[in-house]
Amino acid sequence: MAKLLVTGGAGFLGSHLCDRLVGLGHHVVCVDNFLTGSQDNVGHLSPNPLFEMMRHDVTLPFEIEVDGIYNLACPAAPVHYQRDPIQTTRTNVLGAINMLDLAARVGARILQASTSEVYGDPDIHPQPEDYWGRVNPVGIRSCYDEGKRCAETLFFDYWRQVQLEIKVARIFNTYGPRMHPNDGRVVSNFIVQAIRGEPLTIYGTGRQTRSFCYVDDLIDGLLSMMATAADFTGPVNLGNPVESTMIELAELVLAIVGSRSRLEFRPLPQDDPRQRCPDISLARKSLRWEPKVGLEDGLRQTVAYFRHRLAAA
Repeated sequence: MAKLLVTGGAGFLGSHLCDRLVGLGHHVVCVDNFLTGSQDNVGHLSPNPLFEMMRHDVTLPFEIEVDGIYNLACPAAPVHYQRDPIQTTRTNVLGAINMLDLAARVGARILQASTSEVYGDPDIHPQPEDYWGRVNPVGIRSCYDEGKRCAETLFFDYWRQVQLEIKVARIFNTYGPRMHPNDGRVVSNFIVQAIRGEPLTIYGTGRQTRSFCYVDDLIDGLLSMMATAADFTGPVNLGNPVESTMIELAELVLAIVGSRSRLEFRPLPQDDPRQRCPDISLARKSLRWEPKVGLEDGLRQTVAYFRHRLAAA
């Protein structure tokens, strides 16, 4: 049994990771400032003696003895990270420094939950890990995109300078139960709008594509990445290489929900990428990992979650 720290552990991905780690018999310390995370996501773990909740902001240092760190702290949806872009940058950069310093002090292996946003609006498709990206450094998304890029820089500088054991995973679009209903991301938007009978909001022409990875598959990838040999740092893309257009996704959600909502088209937001799809060759080779849950199956589970949540609300 290891003692593991999960920052952002009450968020969408973090709570699923805490579930899995506790289920594997590890002692998990969940750290979250509840800016976008929720006690509801981890409340079921509270009675478990292997789970510990700590309310804290990672931009401030703290002391704890742990064997490993998963650094997931940061708002991930544009509507959330653009609300306070300065704090978003602080979380990405100062949070990374504080967690890296902690890992160095206690000799812990540390994983950074990076993002496909480091590739920006790509001119290479699909995106391999050796592509440096096409990112606007001064746009409304830059606090997140460049913050995550800077965090990767810090991780590799700590690896080179103090020989810290690091793992960097670049997470592509992930969906599933516990997504925030008002996070503004396309899967949660479409499902909530379809259940409520509201028009499904499509930005641009709806021909832009995304690839959608179910949360259980993503957590499998993070665990596999953390378990690799010490000399394997990544970065590694984690995501589903099967693309869907926004119109295809909308039609599938409508069919699953059984909704007659219409599609409503609006202008494309600034710096919104036209295509986003991972090249997962490295993950297949080095992690023996690839997604298993199909989009329709994953959406059915996600729709069931949102039906229950909206009914309770």
